Amino acid sequence: MRLFGRLDDLYTIGGGPGANRPHPSTAEDDAHSLAAGWLEEAGLAVEVDRHGNLLGVSGKSRDVWTGSHLDSVPQGGRFDGALGVVAAIEVVERVGAGSVVVFRGEEVGCVGSRALVASGGPLPRSYLELHVEQGPVLSTAGAPVGAVTVIVGYARGELVLHGRAGHAGTTPMDGRDDALVAAAAEIERVRDAAFAVPGAVATVGQVEVEPGGANVIPSRVRLSLDVRAPDAERLDALISAIGFEPAYRVEPVRFAGAATEAVRDAIAGKGLAVVDLPSGAGHDAGILAAAGVDAAMLFVRSLNDGVSHSPDELSSDEDVALAVDVLADAFERLATSR
Repeated sequence: MRLFGRLDDLYTIGGGPGANRPHPSTAEDDAHSLAAGWLEEAGLAVEVDRHGNLLGVSGKSRDVWTGSHLDSVPQGGRFDGALGVVAAIEVVERVGAGSVVVFRGEEVGCVGSRALVASGGPLPRSYLELHVEQGPVLSTAGAPVGAVTVIVGYARGELVLHGRAGHAGTTPMDGRDDALVAAAAEIERVRDAAFAVPGAVATVGQVEVEPGGANVIPSRVRLSLDVRAPDAERLDALISAIGFEPAYRVEPVRFAGAATEAVRDAIAGKGLAVVDLPSGAGHDAGILAAAGVDAAMLFVRSLNDGVSHSPDELSSDEDVALAVDVLADAFERLATSR
C-alpha cells in the first residue's frame, strides 16, 4: 500500500531521530507541500485557507471531511497525525467524494482548527479522523481498532511551595525548611488524588527549583500540573482534590452523532467487536465537535505498550490497512447519506 511509503517520506522531513516537524517551521511547510502534491495526484482541487490549513476537495459531498495534522513534537513518532492525513487521501480517492483536510499546529493547541472555528468557517457537515490510539487500551483488549466516545477535558496550572534557603553544609537536617522536600510530598499527593477519581490522570511535568544551587537548600519550587478526566464532574473533583486554580481549562467533548454511528457500523461490518474508548489527548476532531460539527474518531491499535510522541511509536501494517478500510466504509456512508 502506497500509504506506508508516504509515511516514510513524511518521517524523513526535518532530519534527526524521530519526526521533527514542529509548528511553525520549514519542516511543517515542507510536509504540507508534499501532501499538496499527493492531493493533486488524487485528482483533488487543492486549496489553502487563510489559516494555513490545506484542503483537497472533490466534486461531490465536499462538506464531508477527513484528515488530521502533519506537525509533530520534537523527535516524535511516525504515525501521530501523519497516518490520518495519508489515510484521508487514500479514502477520498477511493470513495470519489468528500474532502481531505490537513490542519496546522495540532501539537501546540490545535492552532489550525481553532482558527477555522473562530473565523466562522466554513466548517464541514461531518468530519472523521483516523489516529493511533497513543495508549494501551486496544492492545490490552485485543482489538485492532476502536471508536472514540469522548475527548477528555483537561486543566493546567501550578503549585508553588515555599521554604527557606540555607547553606547545604552548615544547616542541620532538623533545622531545615526545604521546599523541594515539601514538593516531593505534593507530587505524591497529586498522584494519589488522580487514583481516587476513576478515569482521571494527573501529571507533574515540570519542576522549577530556586535558587537552584547545588549547595543551597531550595527556598521555592514550582510544580506544573496537567490534569484530565472524561467528564466535567470528575475534572472538577480532581481539581478540587488537588487544590489549585487552573490557568487553562478545556471541557470534555463527547462524540455521539451520525459520524460516530458510521464508524461503529463500519467496525461491526468487518465482523469486529465495537470497542468504545475515550481519548486522553486532544485532537482537531474535538475542536470541531465542540463547535457543533458532527465529528468522530477512529483509533488504530498502538503497539510497544502504547508509547507515542516517541520514535518507538508503532502500529502494525495489518491494523493500519484494516483501519483505512473501516474509515473508507464510514466515510462513504456519510458522503452518500444525502
